[in-house]
Amino acid sequence: MLSDRPTKLVPPVLAKMAAWSLCLILTGVVVFYFVQIIARLSFVVLPVAIALLLTALLFPMTRRLRGAGIRPIYATWLTMLAALAVLAGTGWLVGARATEEFPNLVKQVQATVGDVQEWLVTGPLHLQETQITQYFNEVLALIDAQRTAITGTVLSAGAVAVEVLASIVLLLFVTFFLLKDGDRIWGWFLKGFGRVAPRVDRAGRAAWTTLSHYVQGSVLVAAVHGVIMGMVLAGMGVPLWAPLAVLIFFASFIPIVGIFFAGTVATLVTLGAKGIVYALIFVGILVIEQQLENHVLQPLIVGRALRFHPLAIILVLSVGGILAGIAGAVVAVPVAAVIYRALPELMSDRRALLPPSPLVAAPAGAAGGELHVGPAGPVEGPVEGPAGGRELGEAADTGRGAEDAGVAGPGKTGAAGRAGADSE
Repeated sequence: MLSDRPTKLVPPVLAKMAAWSLCLILTGVVVFYFVQIIARLSFVVLPVAIALLLTALLFPMTRRLRGAGIRPIYATWLTMLAALAVLAGTGWLVGARATEEFPNLVKQVQATVGDVQEWLVTGPLHLQETQITQYFNEVLALIDAQRTAITGTVLSAGAVAVEVLASIVLLLFVTFFLLKDGDRIWGWFLKGFGRVAPRVDRAGRAAWTTLSHYVQGSVLVAAVHGVIMGMVLAGMGVPLWAPLAVLIFFASFIPIVGIFFAGTVATLVTLGAKGIVYALIFVGILVIEQQLENHVLQPLIVGRALRFHPLAIILVLSVGGILAGIAGAVVAVPVAAVIYRALPELMSDRRALLPPSPLVAAPAGAAGGELHVGPAGPVEGPVEGPAGGRELGEAADTGRGAEDAGVAGPGKTGAAGRAGADSE
């Protein structure tokens, strides 16, 4: 006798797994094509990404200048000129030291090569002069065989130099306008999200705070690393210690690979100028300092902002390096941290009113503390972020959330909000 009850052909667990699998497949396809688009537009995407990092680093200075009563355009120009002055001063210091010490370095390297050659002959290896000459000629032949490839690389690098120059110009323009008009850009961006604008606003604030802490902390850690190793090199009397310290500073922004490259260059210069004993001492100090940085400075300064486990950082760096090389490894950690901190705010259903429009002046005598100008306009409160202040839900809520009031963007309310204002 057949039952009239419906028969379940697929178990509920398997049906849920199939649904999740389909969602993951669709998400993977979207992410894949999104990455492909970014790769095709890398000429634009990379300068914009670097401009965002520079804006997160320089915006505190612009905010303080605005708070001192300076107009946004002048505050932005002062910030940009100060940053360019620091870069120019660093470049002049590096160039002057390199010009002064390079001839001495060449002499020291020649003397070290002579000592090594004498040790190979008189030392425990007991090599013959003919063997050393043969090895030297083999190295020269290998370099000569690769001359064509080296020449082609230099020519292609010359062609890429034009693109790099254009990217730098684009980077400066984007950084300038983000510092100057970041509030209006953020307000315009929020208007396109309609009723979900409050969620996007909260997610953007969390992302901006995380990015700012990461960039500022990374710059501080890299500066400490470069200063310490520069002092070590200068104390040893190694030529070109200032350029090497700057190289270590910039290489610290490239996880794992950067410090390995910079440390290798500094070790080779130390070996050629001062000998193997000083080179070994420098390597030991570099390893100890790197361990202190990884286990003390990074967790205290950067780790609190990211809240990432070291294993997660390694996996993120691996994925970023595979997808986009060195550039992907540089931006992988901040991108992952921004997504990790922004998603909970984006998925949260709690409601809060948006801050007022950057084009609308704040009412005189408004409660909430000192007026601060953030990337999304003047708001009340001391907390910085992409919207310029802390959420104003508790301070400005009239009994209904932004979604019920029909919020369409910063400073714009629906019929319910206008009715509430008229009734008051």
